[in-house]
Amino acid sequence: MTIENSAIYQQLSTLLVQEFEIDPASISPQSNLFEDLDIDSIDAIDMLTRLRDLTGKDLPADELKSVRTIGDVVALVEAN
Repeated sequence: MTIENSAIYQQLSTLLVQEFEIDPASISPQSNLFEDLDIDSIDAIDMLTRLRDLTGKDLPADELKSVRTIGDVVALVEAN
């Protein structure tokens, strides 16, 4: 399964569009959260909290430090 077909990728994409008003065309697994999508650190924590609610998975905030791209976020959620 590719990242684009992942349920987590789909949930994250929808979350970014609906809650953070990100242009869907700018979302890809390689999109950098901070440089390409203008997500700041507070938005990143909010995104992580919403992903916890959506997935029911425990996502440690300290692991967010290593996350840079949409693909990294998907991998983090899938690993937990």
